[in-house]
Order: sequence, then structure tokens, then C-alpha cells
Amino acid sequence: MKATKSLQRQLVYGLTLGMVVLWLVATAVSGLVLRHELDEAFDNAMQETAQRILPLAVMEILNREEGTTAQQVASLNTQQDGFTYQVRDKQGNILLQSQGVDTAEFGTEPTHGFTTTTTHRLYGASALSGTIFLQLAEPLSHRRKAALDAAISLLWPLAFLIPFSLLGIWLFVRFSLRGVLSYRHAIEARGAGNLSPIHTEALPTEITPIADAVNRLIVRLRSALETERRFTANSAHELRTPLAATLAQVQRLRHEAPEGPLQRRAAQIEASLKELSRLSEKLMQLAKAEGGGLLSEVPQDLAGLLGHVVHDLQRIANIPIHLTLPSTGAVFSLIDPDAFAILARNLIENALKHGADGSAVEVGLSDGACFSVVNAGPIVPASELMQLTQRFVRGGSRAEGFGLGLAIVSTIAQGVGAELTVVSPATGRAEGFEVCVQFARASSEAV
Repeated sequence: MKATKSLQRQLVYGLTLGMVVLWLVATAVSGLVLRHELDEAFDNAMQETAQRILPLAVMEILNREEGTTAQQVASLNTQQDGFTYQVRDKQGNILLQSQGVDTAEFGTEPTHGFTTTTTHRLYGASALSGTIFLQLAEPLSHRRKAALDAAISLLWPLAFLIPFSLLGIWLFVRFSLRGVLSYRHAIEARGAGNLSPIHTEALPTEITPIADAVNRLIVRLRSALETERRFTANSAHELRTPLAATLAQVQRLRHEAPEGPLQRRAAQIEASLKELSRLSEKLMQLAKAEGGGLLSEVPQDLAGLLGHVVHDLQRIANIPIHLTLPSTGAVFSLIDPDAFAILARNLIENALKHGADGSAVEVGLSDGACFSVVNAGPIVPASELMQLTQRFVRGGSRAEGFGLGLAIVSTIAQGVGAELTVVSPATGRAEGFEVCVQFARASSEAV
């Protein structure tokens, strides 16, 4: 099965990624602009430095003694600013230079204005009618380092921006999709017992057409289910009266008929009519289980209801029924009394019918509202256990039945939000069959 994708996760990651990409593009563009501005600033700084150095260099050269070789003047050292300089005469002789200078940086022929080599940015200026020439050199690596530092300063905020953006976008998207999330929960809460339309007022405009289509589908589904339930209930109800009348006539015929084939045939018809009557009763119970109305407005005492059901069945059962009620007395749950009676009666009747001959049926209700029915008998294979709650499915038992008992129980349990568990062998035994229904316990204060 293909994994589903979360719209909220896609929006959060997509918006965050888009923001990061835009930030990186903006940083790259800003870096190019900043590099251009830095180049202009460094060029202006070279011009201003040359204008300060050149008069000092001229005074120094004019005041020195004739024949003096090239000198290095500490006061004119600009190494701390990344610049080196060199002063020549018109013959190319070096008159002054900064400390640690490499003459190869300046080339052989001095030039006016700005020039660029593979490693340095140069600026040349002259004085005294071109007899004295000054050249400044700045390493290009100095400019690249300044541009890189500026770009890194623009990227640093991104490290803090990403987690805060993820959180902020996630909160904003979750707030924006709150209507969609509520709609999802409303759909998940719908079932056979609740097919009312879902409100769409809080949904975004883009989702409203989908919600309207779902509501129309719910209406059609509710109509189809109600038609099926009405047919089942009406059919079962309408059959009760003619079946009862026919059964009475057949019983009278059997008693009046002489011994022989006619009386035996009347007995067979009577048995068939009784089976048909029981099937009609089961169909009515199934219709009630599927028709909703399984929950009660006030909590019901399951212990008291179960006691009445067991008492009624014990009068007609040939096998003892051992009832265990909780020590705390009453156990309350929000289930319709008739629905609980149908559920309990079907489970106990199944245990009486399919249990081992002569073995008692154990019926219990715990303090936590767990209702269980246990009967002795052979172990039911796991492959059959998974199918026993389906309609008209019977296990390997040869006892009479229609295969509707556990289907009715399963429908009621699902309708009231209870958890149905079927196990074999029974808990704590080497054989047997056990059915447990865990109800949601309600507070007795609401009674």
C-alpha cells in the first residue's frame, strides 16, 4: 500500500526550503553587489593613501643627500592596511619602498591609475612633472577575504533562521489547517450509527467542494442503509404473526393426528417453523444492532442487566451458568439496556449451544466493565476465529444455528465503541472458547 503524504508536512518543508533557497540567492546577489562596493571602497582607500604618501615621499627625497641609495622609511610603512608601495624616478631607480616589499609586484614600467595583475591591484601617481613616480600594491587575496567575511556574515543568520522558521511555519500552517483537521476528525468519528452531514463552515474554499461531495455521499449511504434495515426489520416483524399462527396450527395438527407418518411429518414442520421463527428473531436483533440508537443518554448498570439475562436463560438451559459479578457492585456504561441484553443473550446462548456437553458456562463482569463468556470445548483454529464475527459463518460445531450470534455481538460492540476479543483456548485453560467485550466505563454520578 502506498504511503500517504501529509499536506501539513509538505507545506512546512516546502515553505522552509523555498525561504532558504531565496535567502541563498539573495545572499549571492548581495555578495556580488558587496564585492563591487568593496572594490570601490578599496580603490578609494588606495587613492587617498597615495595622496598622503606621495608628498611625504617627495619631501624625503628632496631633503636627502645626493648619491644615497634607496631607503626604507618606517613612518611611511602601510603594511598594517594591506598596502605596499614603491617610489621611483623617471629612470626607474627605486628611491623609497615599504618594508618587506617584493619589487616583482610592481612590474618594470610604472603606469598611472589602476591596473590589475593576477595577484595584486596596483595604483600609480606621479609628482614633480613626472620625475617622481609612486606605485601602491594591494593583494587581491585581501579583498577576497574581506568579501568572503561579508558573505559569511550574511549566511550566519540562516543557521538560526532555519529552526525558527520551521517552528513558525509549522504553527502557522497548523493554525491555517485547523478546519481541515477538525473535518478529518469528524469523518473518522462517522460510522454506521452516525451518518449525519458534516459541517463545512470552517473549511477553506478549496476544500468545501470535496466536503459537499462527501456529505452527498453520506446522504446516499444513509438512505441505502435505512432501506436495507427497514426491509430486514419489516420482513422479520411481518413474519412473526403468520409464523406463530402457522406454528399453532401445526402443533394442533400433530396432537390430533394418529400415530404414523402424518404425525412425524407434522413434527418436522413444527421444528422447521420454530427454526424460521428463531431466524426471524435474529434478523430483528441484527436490524436493531445496525439501526443505531445503541447508546443510552444515562449510564446503565451492566451488573443488574446481566443478572436478569442470566436468570432468564438459566430457567430454560440444561447446563449450569456460573455468574461472577464485580465486588464493587454496580458497573455503569453508556449502552442501551436492550442492546446489552441482546449482546449478552447471544453470547450466552452460543456458549450453551456450542459448549461441551455437561460443562458449565462461565459468565463474568469485571470492575473495569469487561464482560466475558467462557465455555468448554475443543480449540477453535485461529483461521476460523477471524471469520466467526461475519454473518452466517459458523465454526466446526455441529450444533444448530444460523451464524448470526457473533455477528450481532460484533455489530453492537462496534456501535457502542466497545472492544470485542475472541480467543481459543480460553484464558488459563488448555481448551475452550472465550469471548470478551470491553465496554467504556461511565461514572455513576451521571445517573
